[in-house]
Amino acid sequence: MQEQPATTLTSSTVHEGRVFTVVRDRVQLPNGRQTTMDVIRHPASVVLIPMLDPTHVVLVRQYRYSIDRWIWELPAGTLEPDENVEAATRRECQEETGYTPGTVVRVGAFYPTPGYCDELMLFFRLTDLSTPLTPLQQDEDEILEPRVFPIKDARLLVRSEDVMDMKTVLGLSLMSRELD
Repeated sequence: MQEQPATTLTSSTVHEGRVFTVVRDRVQLPNGRQTTMDVIRHPASVVLIPMLDPTHVVLVRQYRYSIDRWIWELPAGTLEPDENVEAATRRECQEETGYTPGTVVRVGAFYPTPGYCDELMLFFRLTDLSTPLTPLQQDEDEILEPRVFPIKDARLLVRSEDVMDMKTVLGLSLMSRELD
């Protein structure tokens, strides 16, 4: 069975912001029905799993305005236009954790919310971490506190709801598959 894509009949920009754009599309679905779809267009992002050693991971404590709370997360960041994925991974690691990775290995790619957003999250395991001679500045809207956790303690943060974002839960799950 060949899968047919939807056909975009009209498209208009509802909102254009610094991080994402919202569009409203009138589409004809593969079954022939027409409907209106609101979609968040977001550049791809990199999610980092920085491993200080095989049993320790670096998480960052970060304030998230949208939920008005501090949570522990895997470091992550949006790709800049025309930025090389590995270069973005290395840049984000240094900005958010203070470490430079020697080895970068892609471990997966996932859409976190494909019902309304086209962001693709690319997950990378980073090893052979070292401290750079010149640290990079954090983004203006970030308040980050990096910390090294034993992986078993990072998993406990999920149970205690100190880790509340799906990318971190998924990233820790990906690591447990590799370690088990």
